[in-house]
Amino acid sequence: MLLRLLGRVACWRAMRHSEFWERMDHHLGEGYARVWADTQTMADLDGRTALEALEAGVPPKQVWRAVHARLELPASER
Repeated sequence: MLLRLLGRVACWRAMRHSEFWERMDHHLGEGYARVWADTQTMADLDGRTALEALEAGVPPKQVWRAVHARLELPASER
């Protein structure tokens, strides 16, 4: 029960920019993650790229969720 509750708390905590980029590097590779983030626009980010959204102040967790959906990653990677 406690682990389930902790998992929910972790799910709602803020994501740091460094964690966002670690996840991007993990899924797309260090050499391609920033290129992808700078070129792929997403409807979930109002037609912006991940990089544009981050620079506009969109929380990294919200940007990650859009990336996650776009890349069709498994729920366990959310």
